[in-house]
Amino acid sequence: MTGKANEIIGKEAIEKKGWWQAYKWLILRRISQFAILALFMLIPICKWMNPDADCALGWIIKGNLASSKVFNAIPLTDPLLLLQMLAAGFSKVAIDAIIGAVIVFIFYLLVGGRVFCSWVCPVNIVTDAAFWLRSKLKLTGGARFSRSIRYWVLGMVLVLSAITGSLAYELINPVSMLHRGLFFGMSMGWFVIAAVFVFDLFVAKRGWCTHICPMGAFYGLVGKFSPLKVRADARSACDDCAECYVVCPEPQILKPVLKGEKKGILPVIQAGECTNCGRCIDVCAEEVFHFGLRYKNDLPKVKTTVGGKHEVIS
Repeated sequence: MTGKANEIIGKEAIEKKGWWQAYKWLILRRISQFAILALFMLIPICKWMNPDADCALGWIIKGNLASSKVFNAIPLTDPLLLLQMLAAGFSKVAIDAIIGAVIVFIFYLLVGGRVFCSWVCPVNIVTDAAFWLRSKLKLTGGARFSRSIRYWVLGMVLVLSAITGSLAYELINPVSMLHRGLFFGMSMGWFVIAAVFVFDLFVAKRGWCTHICPMGAFYGLVGKFSPLKVRADARSACDDCAECYVVCPEPQILKPVLKGEKKGILPVIQAGECTNCGRCIDVCAEEVFHFGLRYKNDLPKVKTTVGGKHEVIS
């Protein structure tokens, strides 16, 4: 990789593709995250404005990211929450909770498990802000952790639930604390969220989401089998600018796909750790990446069109 350490990340993509194409997936992710928060906030805001009012929009979604109901009919449950309940030995688990967990599991199995991390989770906004500030402050170095730690943390969460007979992780889960706190007051939640921000800013680059979070670990296992993937069908056009490595929260998954053509590695990121955030698609001026299905595994042909762009033709 030649790298472009002294240039603004995405500058060449903006020049070649235009501003919208260079930030499209990032913007759409933020819209998704804030829109989901806004839907959950309809009832609390309505009740705050008029405690005696019956919020007309309250039927859209009720609850929180751990457990909710859409249109007063469709239950949605965090599968990891259900696993904790089962591990804790809860004698009675509501059928709605089981159905809701199955629905959520199937959804993320189809679109990519860690889509939750990049398109839904509100803590992602916090950790992305820490990464942005870390880059602006030119902070380098920091602690290095094995990426397998998150899977050990996931296992420990279930073991603790079994030992204590409680939903152990929910006591400190930043996702639940931030989500509930925005509606009902943060209290202890501010400390937990601040701790995550400081950890990512000063201790380890992208420390929480890519090394520690057990929810990310769980959805990473789910995403391993998802059909929707980021593909690098035009990898022969890669100019080794390394900008995708900078913006990717899981950069270790890129090199095998980008550099694996001679080794017969297919041009599709099959790793469950991929969050399908689309930032590699955004910043790549050569349009190497795109979203696609994992099953189209015949090696494509790429042609150079007028203007120097690369187009996959098969």
